[in-house]
Amino acid sequence: MSDAAFKTTADAFRGKRVLVTGHTGFKGGWLSLWLSEMGAEVTGVALPPPDGPSLFESAGIKDVVDHRLADIRNVEEFERATADCDPELVIHMAAQSLVRPSYEDPIGTIATNVTGTAVVLDRARRMSRLKGVIVVTSDKCYENHEWAWPYRENDQLGGADPYSASKGCTEIVANAFRQSYFSAPGSAPVATVRAGNVFGGGDWAVDRLIPDIIRATLSRSKVTIRNPSSVRPWQHVLEPLSGYLELGAHLMSGDGDDYAEAWNFGPPSDAFMEVDTIARGLQRHWGEGAAEIEFGKRDGDPHEAGMLTLDSSKARQRLHWKPMLSTEQAIAMTAEWYRAFADGNADMGTVTRTQIRHYENLTAKSQPQEEKLTLCA
Repeated sequence: MSDAAFKTTADAFRGKRVLVTGHTGFKGGWLSLWLSEMGAEVTGVALPPPDGPSLFESAGIKDVVDHRLADIRNVEEFERATADCDPELVIHMAAQSLVRPSYEDPIGTIATNVTGTAVVLDRARRMSRLKGVIVVTSDKCYENHEWAWPYRENDQLGGADPYSASKGCTEIVANAFRQSYFSAPGSAPVATVRAGNVFGGGDWAVDRLIPDIIRATLSRSKVTIRNPSSVRPWQHVLEPLSGYLELGAHLMSGDGDDYAEAWNFGPPSDAFMEVDTIARGLQRHWGEGAAEIEFGKRDGDPHEAGMLTLDSSKARQRLHWKPMLSTEQAIAMTAEWYRAFADGNADMGTVTRTQIRHYENLTAKSQPQEEKLTLCA
């Protein structure tokens, strides 16, 4: 099916039933809210949100999804949570999503990211209305040689730490299920997606750059940044999510088998930036009262990759996906979200939806609609 057969990506999701695992998390919360805005019927299955602030609570995600709790590592628990769930698309985002905690809990990280993925896919293969599955992994699934050129989808998988290894294994598990259970005619196509370092409002994860700076700003304290010269493919959270949605529309289109493979969603090369550049940019956009930044590793800090970039040319060519935000725009939107949160009087659901609509408008203006799957309703 050609792109012209779709009016908009929102049309592709309107009225569709979508199961999102990990909807209480940062990326899962943004995606669930966006799907709801498009008119999808969203069921979310995840662990409870962590104590303290969360996008799930502040943006009212619970009010727009069918909210269910389950541990994806537990077969019986996940089966019970999804017993009456028969979606047309599954987007599997539930994961242990941080490198440093994987050193503290390698068994839990591997159980969640590898066994949990197998549990979700095993349940998905028995969903009668299913038209597609997206498994969200990470740019860190690649065997990182610290080289200067970006990784492509056919590069070697691997990992030198428990988190990276678990994401490489997640890709292998997804491919095994694709070949074993989802390859027969009429089966739902299975795709995997790999994104770079994302940021945006509502991320409160510990030991992550933007949340650490925001916490220090709100508590009027200093923040220590470990690896200021490390290069990452930085992007606002809405950028890869827009790619997941376009891919999901294709998977459900009837020609989904053509898209049942791995996909990178990363920023252009000018957004491959050092940690210091992003940290200073947030500090500048926050303005008066921004946290003072110090640089330096602590004794015993685990190894983290210094260079990691993605080649997203396949998504640009075949999905007509491209990033919409400059790094400056992305940082400005992020600072705006957290300032609204810090004010204490803003409706954060409205703030979050407004940023989604702003992104949709940028997408709609970027190309004629007949040439692109736009995200604007």
